[in-house]
Amino acid sequence: MRIPRPWPRLFWRAFKRLTPTSLFGRSLLIIVLPVALMQIAVTYVFFDAHWQAVNSHLTEGLAGDVALIQQTYEEDPTPVSLKRLEDRAQANLGLSIVFQDGGVLPKGRRASLFVAVDRSLNKALAQRIDGPFWFDTGRYPAYVDVRVTVPHGVLRIIASKDRVFATRGHIFIFWLTAATVLLTSISILFIRNQVRAIERLAFAAEAFGRGDDVAFRPHGAREVRQAARAFLAMKARIQRHVDQRTILLAAVGHDLRTPLTRLRLALAMTPPGPRVEAMKADLGEMEHMIDEYLAFARGEGGEDVETVRLADLIDDIRIDAARSGVEVAVDAAPGILARVRPGAFKRALTNLVANAVGHAAHVRIKAGTTGAGGVEIHIDDDGPGISPDRYDDAFAPFSRLEAARNPNTKGVGLGLAIARDVARGHGGDVTLGASPLGGLRATVTLP
Repeated sequence: MRIPRPWPRLFWRAFKRLTPTSLFGRSLLIIVLPVALMQIAVTYVFFDAHWQAVNSHLTEGLAGDVALIQQTYEEDPTPVSLKRLEDRAQANLGLSIVFQDGGVLPKGRRASLFVAVDRSLNKALAQRIDGPFWFDTGRYPAYVDVRVTVPHGVLRIIASKDRVFATRGHIFIFWLTAATVLLTSISILFIRNQVRAIERLAFAAEAFGRGDDVAFRPHGAREVRQAARAFLAMKARIQRHVDQRTILLAAVGHDLRTPLTRLRLALAMTPPGPRVEAMKADLGEMEHMIDEYLAFARGEGGEDVETVRLADLIDDIRIDAARSGVEVAVDAAPGILARVRPGAFKRALTNLVANAVGHAAHVRIKAGTTGAGGVEIHIDDDGPGISPDRYDDAFAPFSRLEAARNPNTKGVGLGLAIARDVARGHGGDVTLGASPLGGLRATVTLP
């Protein structure tokens, strides 16, 4: 039975899914959201406590004037009195009065954009006028039409909308919105400038991880500059360590090859025989093992990153395999470019191809692009393959998996480890899987 999660946790997870994930989005939300809430609260308070109060007073004043005009006319419903009332209302109250002899009140009216004004005016007229009345605030842009029943007809009173509600309220809204947009724009520019410094630091760190030498100067907030200076110091220490290791390994390689060369010359001057041939084979295997050890320890060395045509690099690997008597099928688009260290990357692909050639009769290399703009290379073979639960073990240094694949007499179990190390040094990776040919598939991905 599944126990339901507490609703606060579910609410928090839903809230996290809706919030931005980037630093820029979250910073903007932290600044803009309080400003927006404050503006909404101010606007609500203004309209509820001030605007509606002002409108209520205005509608009550107009309703009082309408009631006064109605009562005055009813006391003396003569043309002379009506004329005098029209002149006084126009001069003193700013109201236009028309008597419609035998008129009746309209049945409906147009809906106004400001519903609150209609409610306030209807309430005020209902309190001041005893008989039937009708009004319309939406027919004319600048006027309000009010009609009340009197003996023998209807009095039509036209008043300016300034008499009904505060028409300057939209100016307050305009300036409030303009201030919000201005402050938000300034916040966006400020936050973007701060986030850009962090993005450049992340880009420099990623480029350094790929081995690129990117010029980077600390800038931005104090904490960001402090992190950037710490990164540059770390970069200098790592680079110094890599340089020292490269020099040391070059010296070790030279020192080890010197006695091996003397031994090979001594064997060349020795009369041939079965024991001499066996010693030469052991000597060749020792040289191969030393090359593997040094290649694994050296990594990518100081080779520069270049833009290469992937099809040409793969074709070179195919030609090298053909010299060894192995035909490798190639399916690579000619226009694919990649930013790699050519020597190191070629060695990684050569190790993967050699691993496939050593255990299969047919090998195929297929290269293409991914949907994200990266590069993907598949090396397929029809060999016995590897159990999926041992894919990770295959990348362990000095691991040979004799139980799964036939032992490579010349290998020391570093081919896949070197290939993955080179791929990850370029920001990509090497993974293993089942091949469509029935054996093992090694997939190299590059960003």
